[in-house]
Amino acid sequence: MLDLLLIASIGFLGSFGHCAGMCSPLAISFSLSQQYQAKSSWLHSLVFHLLLNLGRITSYTLVGAALGSISSLIFTGTIRQLMAIVMGLMLIWLGLLRIKPDFLPNLPILHPFQGKLHARLSKVMNSLASHHSWWTPGILGIFWGLIPCGFLYAAQIKAAESHSIWWGMAIMLAFGLGTMPTMVAVGLSASRLTRDRRSQLTRLGGWITVAIGVLTLWRTDAMIDYTGHGALFLLMLALIARPIAQWWSIPLQYRRVIGVGGYFLAIAHTVHMFDHTLNWNLNSLPFMIPQHQLGLIIGTIALCLMTPAALTSFDRWQHILGRHWRQIHLFSIPALFLAAGHTILIGSHYLGELTWNWQTQLRVLVIVVMTSGVILLRILNPWRKANS
Repeated sequence: MLDLLLIASIGFLGSFGHCAGMCSPLAISFSLSQQYQAKSSWLHSLVFHLLLNLGRITSYTLVGAALGSISSLIFTGTIRQLMAIVMGLMLIWLGLLRIKPDFLPNLPILHPFQGKLHARLSKVMNSLASHHSWWTPGILGIFWGLIPCGFLYAAQIKAAESHSIWWGMAIMLAFGLGTMPTMVAVGLSASRLTRDRRSQLTRLGGWITVAIGVLTLWRTDAMIDYTGHGALFLLMLALIARPIAQWWSIPLQYRRVIGVGGYFLAIAHTVHMFDHTLNWNLNSLPFMIPQHQLGLIIGTIALCLMTPAALTSFDRWQHILGRHWRQIHLFSIPALFLAAGHTILIGSHYLGELTWNWQTQLRVLVIVVMTSGVILLRILNPWRKANS
């Protein structure tokens, strides 16, 4: 129920800023296209916009059902946990974009598909708007609900993460109902909130989106391993983004986002460990075996080394710090060594399980090889040679 209330809050608060600014011209144009009757009463306009928005919400609900059912069939067990991490990070990303649009780049997975689909759906809706039937606003609303929208992605991501056709429908229904009051009001009247007020409400909706992303990452104790491995993998990817750029350029383009994402996962991993493993009882630390104590210490140091780089991963700080900016970000290299050591010493699938069989040896070897490979790539750096 809390998730549904938060989703509805995102829809309601965000609709004052994003929807009122981006979608109101569309709603008003639909309304104007229907003003062919000599007597266009206020009640007629109200019915029109109610049907228009009910069609839009119906479309949202059907999309939510599809996302929830598909994810429930495809993603099970471990994949669901990994999907929760990805979805949580994407929600945090989208929330930060609502709070400060130029803070991060658009999501590379979703952004390229917006243009063509938007154009095709707009063409269909323009054709439908010329028909003057009682059912026209409902059909227009259904197509309207299919238009790609960055604000809508937060609810769709949460619906996909629900792994249930009914929860997927409920999430998208709650989101649509949250946006409905503003969109009906905008369609009925040209008056709007001030730009500053809309901006404040949009940012508030962004913070709620971030909160939902954090709650998505906050799962069972199994998330300790997933968030830890995710943080280690993203740190490695950020460190080799430039050396592998001639073969794969996307990591270099989003290197800062990848690095900050790894930092968020490292924090989530730390919180999960203290919550599910230690139950926030710091007095138990002296009673841990030395191997685990060492693992916690070097893991904490690794997180501390990552913090300055994560907090300064922006153009403004790069300009302020000058040549010192790179020196700060080079702390990520010793952080990688310490994070790998932390994983090996205390990880539940490594030495942390206190068994030394061939499976454990293989996992330790994989971590060592991957860490060594990152350092080797940075030393050789074929990207630098290709551009020298």
